Amino acid sequence: MTAEPTARELRRALDEGRASVREIVETCLARIEADEPRLRAWAHLDRDYALAQADALDQARRAGRAFGRLTGLPVGVKDVVDTADLPTEYGSPVFVGRRPARDAWLVGALKAAGAVILGKTATTEFAAFSPGPTRNPFDPERTPGGSSSGSAAAVAAGMVPLAIGTQTNGSVIRPASFCGIVGYKPTYGLIPRSGVLEQSPTLDHVGVFARDLGDAALLAEALVGFDPQDGATRPQAVPRLSRAAEEGMPVRPRLAHVWVPGPDRAEPAMREAIAELCDALGDAVVALEAPPVFAHALAAHRTIWTAELAFRFGRLVRERGELVSEGFKEAVREGERVSAVDYQRALAVRARMREEFSAFMHEIDAVLAPAAPGEAPGLESTGDPVFSTAWTLVGAPALTLPLFTGPSGLPMGLQLVAEPGDDERLFRVAAWLERTLAASEPAS
Repeated sequence: MTAEPTARELRRALDEGRASVREIVETCLARIEADEPRLRAWAHLDRDYALAQADALDQARRAGRAFGRLTGLPVGVKDVVDTADLPTEYGSPVFVGRRPARDAWLVGALKAAGAVILGKTATTEFAAFSPGPTRNPFDPERTPGGSSSGSAAAVAAGMVPLAIGTQTNGSVIRPASFCGIVGYKPTYGLIPRSGVLEQSPTLDHVGVFARDLGDAALLAEALVGFDPQDGATRPQAVPRLSRAAEEGMPVRPRLAHVWVPGPDRAEPAMREAIAELCDALGDAVVALEAPPVFAHALAAHRTIWTAELAFRFGRLVRERGELVSEGFKEAVREGERVSAVDYQRALAVRARMREEFSAFMHEIDAVLAPAAPGEAPGLESTGDPVFSTAWTLVGAPALTLPLFTGPSGLPMGLQLVAEPGDDERLFRVAAWLERTLAASEPAS
């Protein structure tokens, strides 16, 4: 979408004295001023606050203080992530003016790494499915996807090099596909969620958006950690994602093309793009059927999501329902009708899926799948997350790579999926794939 420098290029410019943090932030703010009326990617933006952070970082650099890995890099933060210095309103009139008492864990990590919190990016209502105000930078009459609408659009439009999103179904992978950028949803529990809107703790993930694979790795590495307040996390070494994105696979990977739930849910252009990719990769790809239990993925995800949604939001819907969309209220009511037995059965399906997926991936480095059914649809929806559902349910790491173009000239993404815990390998496969495809392109 843009020829803007990557985050890594900006960091090198800072290291070499060719730019200041203030200059980088001012460039982002100028782009936002030009495009925000058309795209509406931001929920909260305070120019003075952003510049004050930049000036403080420039002063620290002049004083010789050590750099963090994100020092001077502007980051957009989805408006479901608590920020003590900016409002966090969850995309809902119910929480207009809400100012958290403290930062989310990941915001603290961003600040510790030296990032500039440029502002809060727009989200759909409660990070669910009702369309928000944001437009697709490639076509303002189309959705950027949801629920991380503003984060994806802001990166694609060059407003900011990096952004934070969340995913409970397909809310990182799908917007990245529609907006032609890289989206990364890590292994469940790799990035702590304390201070992030809790929608479904069994399914909620934090993810990142960037212009390329190396930038996504740079941002994600700064966010990995252990937080005792988030039971999904554990002490572990930070995966070397940046190194993986730079080096790629040392040998040709073993890839599996899997349709979950099935090719009938994809548009013809996506089916054709996947087929052409598999042909180009030859015997590096094998077509496989997912384990049979994956046939229950959509129903199990729906049961878990609605039940946990009802637990979290049932009281709010009853007391403030006039300020909540009908679609969200119906999802909560559906969850209130889920029995304890059905909920436990859905959790058992998830556990079995995780076990069988691990066996399935024994000799496979990554799965190739669509990131979305096709090009971005119109503004009446945020698109169908169906090609992310199973992978979110099992907590597998996933990447969107902007490899395809649809019949209207809009971007479509390829999704790469690895076994939970294999995030570093996932980045290696992605880097190998990008380089292999680039090498096969005819010289211009």
